[in-house]
Amino acid sequence: MSKEPVAVVGIGQTKHVAARRDLSIAGLVREAAQRALDDAELTWADIDAVVIGKAPDFFEGVMMPELYLADALGAVGKPMLRVHTAGSVGGSTALVAANLVAARVHGTVLTLAFEKQSESNAMWGLSLPIPFQQPLLAGAGGFFAPHIRAYMRRSGAPESIGALVAYKDRRNALKNPYAHLHEHDITLEKVTASPMLWDPIRYSETCPSSDGACAMILTDRAGAARAPRPPAWMLGGAMRSEPTLFAGKDFVSPQAGQDCAADVYRQAGITDPRREIDGAEIYVPFSWYEPMWLENLGFAGEGEGWKLTEAGVTELDGDLPVNMSGGVLSTNPIGASGMIRFAEAALQVRGQAGEHQVDGARRVLGHAYGGGSQFFSMWLVGAQPPGS
Repeated sequence: MSKEPVAVVGIGQTKHVAARRDLSIAGLVREAAQRALDDAELTWADIDAVVIGKAPDFFEGVMMPELYLADALGAVGKPMLRVHTAGSVGGSTALVAANLVAARVHGTVLTLAFEKQSESNAMWGLSLPIPFQQPLLAGAGGFFAPHIRAYMRRSGAPESIGALVAYKDRRNALKNPYAHLHEHDITLEKVTASPMLWDPIRYSETCPSSDGACAMILTDRAGAARAPRPPAWMLGGAMRSEPTLFAGKDFVSPQAGQDCAADVYRQAGITDPRREIDGAEIYVPFSWYEPMWLENLGFAGEGEGWKLTEAGVTELDGDLPVNMSGGVLSTNPIGASGMIRFAEAALQVRGQAGEHQVDGARRVLGHAYGGGSQFFSMWLVGAQPPGS
């Protein structure tokens, strides 16, 4: 039996900020969910199931928060699933929800992801000791900086590339009203002059700590026909994982990331992603991961990703816009960051991205990764249903 086509008919985000002290976690998730319902012109009664995701419970210290959030999300008496795959969780949560629709288990599903970093300490929560070495890290940057250095050595990329990415994404964020960081006085010189945190990662080349939530309404073909606005159609979606540490692991271009992208392209009939995809929302918490992931995802050959960045290809008006919304570098409620990538991809093909809209976007990739580059989730959405 063929899969049911999956359509995104509603999208809602909170305004992402350093601290939403006016709302509890329940209030935060309900705000995003209500905006998604309003976008789809649906009510809580129209939702058959809820799939919720967030990063580790120890961030906020609330264990199994999905249980007490059920009533805030209209899930009382309805199936509710919780997903957790570290930083990629927002993406994998959306894919679990999409698979429920594709398998015809449910007709219309609300999927949501969140994080309230103001009520956690992610820096030290992400400083767990790694087996067989001294725990000298300070946050995720300490873990990923050596891999960036490895990429620079392998590719010959100049040290200016990280600043170029950060400058681009922060300017894009100025066009996105939901983005956390709105640095109106941003200049390339300010990025370059910002303090070094984890060599070669500078302060302005890192993601912020944000409070925020993102929600989407996914539905079947019948639900899409009733939608008030053209939906985004899922053309392909996949998850892959690999261990954090194993002999021969390539931290610069993990095999799981390559395999995940290849599966999505196969499902969508994409043979040349560089030419057939109109934009990408890629999970880039540290600016150097843009060129690294451009190679991992097949948009550039090995050692060539940084050249796309340097040539302006990934700018909002470039040939392959990347992180049109400002990306994780501008907004990072960790549990929701992956879903924001997926949602922003859907906004693009629906023509609803506002000032950061890419003209004529027909196919856009959403990408998330998590853990020690061990979890990957991606989807490709289009303006037309699969097979059109």
